[in-house]
Amino acid sequence: MTQEVKTRPLNRLKSMYALRAEVDKMYQVGGEAKAKGRPVAWVMLEGWANPILNAMDVITVYPENYSSLCAAQKLAGPFLERAETEGYPTHLCGYARACVGYSARMVELDGQIPPEAPAGGMPRPNLLISSAEVCDARFKWFQSLGRYFDAPVWTLESPSPNARESLTPGTYERNTQFLINEIRQFVVFLEKLLGKKMEWDKLDFTSDGTNEINRLRWEINQLRKARPCPMHTRDFWSVMSAALYRGAADPTVIVDGNQKMYDEVKYRVDHGIAAINRPEKYRMSFEGLAPWHSLSFLDDLADRGWNFVCESAYSPGRPVVIDLSKVSDPIERYVRKRYRSLASAIEIEFGPEEAPKVKEEIMREGTSYRLRLKHIRDYQCDGVVLHVLLSCRAASSGLSLFSDQLLDVYKVPSLIIEGDIIDTSLFNPVESLKKAEAFEDTMDHYKKVRKNLGFEW
Repeated sequence: MTQEVKTRPLNRLKSMYALRAEVDKMYQVGGEAKAKGRPVAWVMLEGWANPILNAMDVITVYPENYSSLCAAQKLAGPFLERAETEGYPTHLCGYARACVGYSARMVELDGQIPPEAPAGGMPRPNLLISSAEVCDARFKWFQSLGRYFDAPVWTLESPSPNARESLTPGTYERNTQFLINEIRQFVVFLEKLLGKKMEWDKLDFTSDGTNEINRLRWEINQLRKARPCPMHTRDFWSVMSAALYRGAADPTVIVDGNQKMYDEVKYRVDHGIAAINRPEKYRMSFEGLAPWHSLSFLDDLADRGWNFVCESAYSPGRPVVIDLSKVSDPIERYVRKRYRSLASAIEIEFGPEEAPKVKEEIMREGTSYRLRLKHIRDYQCDGVVLHVLLSCRAASSGLSLFSDQLLDVYKVPSLIIEGDIIDTSLFNPVESLKKAEAFEDTMDHYKKVRKNLGFEW
């Protein structure tokens, strides 16, 4: 009698593997470049510096991504412990703690990459590019690396107005001019540091490549609205690093990889192929940063028919095409290609009928539930997992309000899972799975509620 072989819960995209390999290649290229005397920058994910550094032939690596990689391979623990011995509290950002522990270990080895570092490790930086976006830990974290490396630190500022301020007349143009000035100063700094001039054609090439990558990523996400959903959140997280943390100047490989992914996802939509090898019982959204150390938890949920069809973090916005034929300044052209007003984003996302209501609500309340919950409606989610992080206030502080609004407006319930992005000791997969099993009754109940109220799903 032959034993039945059970299929894996997730139906992974084949095109994912090549893009995922580009992330490991980034660290390999960084190590090789350092050995040849080329400048290497440690960079925060902030959206503006990467194409500029690539155009200046600076090799870039990303500590946030590297901390995730260490966590995924269950190798972050020693670096977290080392950060604690260096005096950093355990409630500090997990990305920062792992990076600090890694840096302290590197100094201990006279600047050499720790032998236990996965994927070849991060080479010693010549330059540190930080950002003040999102949370207070970010720029202080890179300032603190001055304890370990004799490397200049540049904090690239960008405006972060609230929603109401963003719709105030004149704000968009003031922010645009602020960014132009900041990036101009950054380019001057790099030119002096590296002893070479910016090649503006290269900047156009790298930034256009970034825009094309984001366009493809957005179109892929639109395909995920299909039933059954053809692409799972795990595949999205596996490939987003190749798009956001690009180490090389030529974006062609990433563009081609995302085009192949679009073609594969489109094929699945056309042929009704799901991202999970089980019936799609529940369509889910993952809100917050990923538990990089325990992604297999999502496999356990897929085994129960949970298909994660969208997520709040790292998703690209709808592409905007602007006529820049009359803009001669390459830095202004660079900014205006990528920085769009909230007003135009709302008009594009919601259309002429709903956009005025969204704007009115923002000006009255300071925010808009329509804007905040739109992806739950668009992807017709049955439930939401809220990943509450001890070490990230920025990603967790608004989740309670999100949950309340979601249930009130769309009758979609939320499941709170406490954990962390890097520290595996803060996440209990057995307990979380038990909570998820019980949560299914809640989702079944609200499916009936939505049906009785005449919702589309």
